[in-house]
Amino acid sequence: MTDTAPPRQGPLTDIRVIEMGQLLAGPFCGQLLADFGAEVIKCEQPGEGDPMREWGREKPYGKSLWWPVVARNKKSLTLNLRTPEGQQVIRDLVATSDILIENFRPGTLERWNLGYEELSKINPKLIMVRVTGFGQTGPYSSRAGYGSIGEAMGGLRYVVGDPSTQPSRMGISIGDELAATYACLGAMMALHHRDRTGKGQIVDSAIYEAVLAMMESMVTEYAAAGYIRERTGPILPNVSPSNVFDTKDGKLLLVAANQDTVFKRLADAMGQPELARNPRYATHAARGAVQVELDALINEWTKTIDLAPLEALLTDHGVPCGLIYTAPDMLQDPHFKARNAIVDVPHPVFGSLKMQNVAPRLSDTPGAVRHAGPELGEHTEDVLKGILGIASEKLDDWRARGII
Repeated sequence: MTDTAPPRQGPLTDIRVIEMGQLLAGPFCGQLLADFGAEVIKCEQPGEGDPMREWGREKPYGKSLWWPVVARNKKSLTLNLRTPEGQQVIRDLVATSDILIENFRPGTLERWNLGYEELSKINPKLIMVRVTGFGQTGPYSSRAGYGSIGEAMGGLRYVVGDPSTQPSRMGISIGDELAATYACLGAMMALHHRDRTGKGQIVDSAIYEAVLAMMESMVTEYAAAGYIRERTGPILPNVSPSNVFDTKDGKLLLVAANQDTVFKRLADAMGQPELARNPRYATHAARGAVQVELDALINEWTKTIDLAPLEALLTDHGVPCGLIYTAPDMLQDPHFKARNAIVDVPHPVFGSLKMQNVAPRLSDTPGAVRHAGPELGEHTEDVLKGILGIASEKLDDWRARGII
C-alpha cells in the first residue's frame, strides 16, 4: 500500500527507526521520534499487532482511540520475529537504519540472535534504545516491569494524592512515558556522539530510574536531613498561597502567588493591600508557617466571586492562576486554538480525530502529525519491497506461512 500522507517534516527526516516491542514505554519513544520526521517502522506480530490497538476502545466504532495517537506518523510492518525469516528481515533493515527501539525483557533479543553485539556488526552506527522496567543489569533486570511498578519504586506513587488516602495513580501512564521520553533524549545524545565518532551505542532507559530522575531533592533531603516527603494533596508544604480555591459559582481555580511580589499583587486584587504588610504574611517563610490560615482567608474571598470575573481580576493584577482543565475545556480555550495545540487528523474509520499537536515547537524545523496510527500491516509491502527489494512471490510465501 502506498503512503499517501503528507511528506515527513522536521529535523529527523534523514533518520530511520525500527520500533520493536509493544504497549507504551517503547512505542511512545517511537511516537516522539516520528513526530519530528523520523521514518519509524513499527514491527508487529502478524494477525495480532500491538495490544495498544485494543486499548481505549470506543463501543460505537469498535476501535481503539489510543492507538491513533501513540502510533501516529509510523509505518506498520507485520513480522514474526520468532522465525528465522523474520529475524533476517530485521538484520537487513538494521543495515540501513539509525535507531532500533525495543522494550522486551532483557535477553529476549539475544535469544532471537538480534542482540546489540550481533546487530552492531552489521551496522556499527546503530543505536539500540532499550526500555524496560528495571534496566539491562542488576538483580531485578529479569523481572516483569510495568509503569505502575516503576512509579512506585521510583518514589512517585508515595507522594501523589491526599495524605488521608492510599498513594494515588497520576491518571496517565506517566512512568512509561517518562522512560520513553528519557529514551528519546538518550537517542538524540547518542546520535550526536555518533556524528562525532561514527560509533553507535546502547541507550538503557529503566522506568524506575526515569521516575527517580524526576524526584527533585527527595533522596538528598532524607540522606542529609532525615526528611521524608509525604503526600500533601493540592498544596506544597510551607508554600502559600499555592492551592485550589473555591469560587462563588461552585468552580475551582488554582492560584499560585507564593512569591513576595506576587502575593502583594494578590492582596491588591483582594482589596486588602494591608495583608502584604502584615508580618504574619509579609514573607515567604511567614506565609508558609501559617499556610492553613492564609489559604482559608483567601478561599473566603474567592468564594464571593464567580470563576470568570475572578480569573480576569487576578490576570489583570499579574497573579498566576489557572482553571483545572478537562478535555472539553481544552477544546474551547482560545489559547489552545491560537497555538494550534490540538489538531484534527484524518482517519479512515472516524473521519477525523482530535489529538494533541507535536511538542516542543521548533522555529525552523517543526514536527507535525502526518497521519493517525496505521492499520495492522498497512506498510508491510512498502517496507519489504520498497526498502529491501523482496519479490512479491516470496512475500506471498511468507504470508501463507504466517511470517508476515
